[in-house]
Amino acid sequence: MSPSGERRPIVVGVDPDTSRQTALAWAADEAARRGLPLRPVHVEGVPTRGYRGREVPPSWEGWNESLHEAGKQVLEEAANFVGARHPQVEVDALLAEGDPVWVLREQSRDATAVVLGSRHLSRGQEVFGSASVTVPVMAHAHCPVVVVPEPEHVAQEPAYYVVGVDGSEHSAAAVDVAFEAAALRGTQLRALYVWQPGPLRIFDEYAPQQEARRLLSETVAGRHDRYPEVELHHELVVGHPVQVLTDASAHALGLVVGTRGHGGFTGMLLGSVSQGVLHHAGCPVIVVPPRPA
Repeated sequence: MSPSGERRPIVVGVDPDTSRQTALAWAADEAARRGLPLRPVHVEGVPTRGYRGREVPPSWEGWNESLHEAGKQVLEEAANFVGARHPQVEVDALLAEGDPVWVLREQSRDATAVVLGSRHLSRGQEVFGSASVTVPVMAHAHCPVVVVPEPEHVAQEPAYYVVGVDGSEHSAAAVDVAFEAAALRGTQLRALYVWQPGPLRIFDEYAPQQEARRLLSETVAGRHDRYPEVELHHELVVGHPVQVLTDASAHALGLVVGTRGHGGFTGMLLGSVSQGVLHHAGCPVIVVPPRPA
């Protein structure tokens, strides 16, 4: 996910609920596997809500200090969790104030990946709810974002990754990440080109399907040469991309998709496929931004 030789950290957003540590565990395992430092990040926010009832509200300074102490406790528990799981992993925790989306976006500038937990919120909650930062971070991040669902996903053997391919530049970036992930874990890779017929079915579907197969083969060919140890399966599947990719990744270690890049409205940044699989996939979803111009 990052250039060879660079030790850019794995950044993980830490949930204050210590019962939800699947994303932290995933990030710690990835940092250990890659020999990278791990940066747990907790954004404590600011004291904006008042007390109710007859209790005298504390001063701003007192309230802010209370939030700070609680945040330090969250990160201390995260560091202990990682230390017990992977003692060799260097932990560089960060306690920050402000908007979680902005903090994580800035951290993504120098990160190998940003890892976030997901509780499978509804579409409205995920996009607009203050309880979730997943979609906005994915839309603006400068590195791949890994969304790890709760509860922990169980993959089948032999292990494999799934990557969506459509011949575009953003899917090519996703294929690069998918090959690297499969090689790192010694797994198979399923590269899928989903061909979706238009509203008016054409009489001769052979020609466009052959073109799709050509694009798929060309996209994976050079990368397979770089990662010959990866057992590659590439397929053309007819159907809706979100449904096909979700079904194909049901028992996968992860699903890798690309994004269309940056823009104004969050829902339009990710694209319908990447945002759709985020809501429906049961495995970790790795969303890969376009390469820098």
